[in-house]
Amino acid sequence: MAEWRLLSYQVDNGFNNMAVDEAVLRFHSQGKTPPTLRFYGWKPPALSLGYFQSLEEKVDRDNCQARGIDVVRRLTGGRAILHDHELTYSLSVREDLNLLDSSIVKSYREISQGLVKGLKKLDIPVRLTPRQRGQKAPRGDSAACFDTPSWYEIVIDGKKLIGSAQTRKWDAILQHGSLPLTLDSELIFNLFKIDSDRRKARLKRFFLKHSPGLYQHTEKKYSPETLEKYLVQGLSEHFSVKIKPGNLTEDEQQLADELSQNKYSQESWNARK
Repeated sequence: MAEWRLLSYQVDNGFNNMAVDEAVLRFHSQGKTPPTLRFYGWKPPALSLGYFQSLEEKVDRDNCQARGIDVVRRLTGGRAILHDHELTYSLSVREDLNLLDSSIVKSYREISQGLVKGLKKLDIPVRLTPRQRGQKAPRGDSAACFDTPSWYEIVIDGKKLIGSAQTRKWDAILQHGSLPLTLDSELIFNLFKIDSDRRKARLKRFFLKHSPGLYQHTEKKYSPETLEKYLVQGLSEHFSVKIKPGNLTEDEQQLADELSQNKYSQESWNARK
């Protein structure tokens, strides 16, 4: 049975979190580490931008700074998302291991199936649904990840629960995603540039209708550590792999420190066109 490494839940700032994801992906792509499943949180809160997004066009940087919210660009695509009270996962897998389908769409589905299996072990009423073609945000892009559908949705009561993004670099796959425990719509919509109060109000209504936090739909307030435990079980069973606790290697930690300082915390990366 194949083995994956588990990097258990830790809280860090956004620059370090993105740097660790890249360091893990790079070393795994070189065959120096096993496939790696990682869980983490964010402190202080951070707004992560999709790889291709424009920081200046989409984000109210002054408001982010005033509220103590970091802004960091991800390796993965998609739209911006506020990371605050949530559990984030990331998975790094080499393509030649054939653990995930070569199709991006199908690999999304495979990972989502494992996540759903884990959440159902806690009797959380989630399900996996194909992309809903008719579900579109109001005109006037809010830039917010949770207002848009992806290929396969993990939904609860018909609302999108987990937002994920993927990239393929160095012959390896990185997918990471956010499971919000609570969502503060007032805060979220004050962090983006939206050209009118009327449009902002429409976007907020859409957001509240389609994007819940987990605690809105569960009687128990599951901790990130508890959620991690069952998500690990679900992914392990779905992929028929053994997931064993581990740690970053010294080389990974050194590279992560360098990437955090010289890339992810730098204006040249975060404000790139």
